[in-house]
Amino acid sequence: MEHQNAAPVKYRYFNNAATSWPKPPCVAEAVRKAIEELPGHANRGGPKNKDPMWECRALLAERMEAGNPSRISLGANATYALNEAIGGFPFQKGDTVLTTLAEHNSVLRPLYKLTKMGLIRTVFIPVEADGRINLGQWWEYVEQYRPRLAVFSHASNVTGAVNDAQTLCRVAKERGAKVLLDASQSLGIIPVLPEAWGIDYMAFTGHKYLLGPQGTGGLYVAPDIRPDPVYVGGTGIFSDQEEMPEEMPLRLEAGTPNEHSFAGLAAALSWAKEHPLDDALMQERTQKLSRRLTEAGAEVVEVRGERTPVISFTLPGWEAGDVGDLLLDSYDIICRTGLHCAPKILSCIGAPPCGTVRVSISRFTTEEDTDTLVAAIEELLHEEA
Repeated sequence: MEHQNAAPVKYRYFNNAATSWPKPPCVAEAVRKAIEELPGHANRGGPKNKDPMWECRALLAERMEAGNPSRISLGANATYALNEAIGGFPFQKGDTVLTTLAEHNSVLRPLYKLTKMGLIRTVFIPVEADGRINLGQWWEYVEQYRPRLAVFSHASNVTGAVNDAQTLCRVAKERGAKVLLDASQSLGIIPVLPEAWGIDYMAFTGHKYLLGPQGTGGLYVAPDIRPDPVYVGGTGIFSDQEEMPEEMPLRLEAGTPNEHSFAGLAAALSWAKEHPLDDALMQERTQKLSRRLTEAGAEVVEVRGERTPVISFTLPGWEAGDVGDLLLDSYDIICRTGLHCAPKILSCIGAPPCGTVRVSISRFTTEEDTDTLVAAIEELLHEEA
């Protein structure tokens, strides 16, 4: 039995690409307050001067520099949004979808489902050794296959490599494709401007670099797009209509929303607005940690150019999962190991079948945290030697 006066474990958290932690204190306070107070309006009755969903939508639109907050539907997470975009796309039998080998299963599995049904053909473009799309190769694939829809992630969740979303979008749209951008790993850490870039659909999540609670996310839909909803049900108003209302965001927001969590996301967005992130400093800190891990003996996936604060590596003689277990059990370090729900990228980046160890920092990661991680890696490699 643990001694009553035992000191609490101090964990070193390196899994921000999965869920950011810690959050600004105002986030938990906003969630608590929303739960304790009367529920908001949400078209279903309640105080008309309280609408955390609209507050959150407006702050997101400001962050994205999107003119109309109504074009942002809010839902459970990016997976929900990606399914909404892919499953509701007006495909015709035989249409081609162009995507990449770097994508998350939240893209791969909806596409596989439609391919298995015989509705679409999915074409995969490989990525470079750091996980980035080669612009020349992208142009060749778009020219050859003329996709109806092009889907790609703004930043790899495995390597952190950032794609030139604006150029990739322009190339695809010049050949008649619609574009779906997965911004799960980018919104909140680097600029994401779907309206300026001409993006048709953009999925995002609130619990990563936007610093909000889990259970929050959404889908931006361009003003000229009429989305076809996948999820249908109650909207609180227009209840006499047999189908979902035409107007956004109601068209994509069936059911009672996760209002208290979106109150937390709104608080996080307001906090980030008052405390802007130093992007150059984050780039510098990520590169420094990557370099230190390499010097310690880790085989780090080298990323050139712009990146998010994500680093993937392996240790000679070790399985990735064993490294993660030892880091947690012996050093109280929390990271992520394995395939990271993006199994197809492994062959592109030269990773073994067991995957990689992934560490991801945030603005709250301390120098002491990174020192502890590097020292732990050095010890593990010394033991193996």
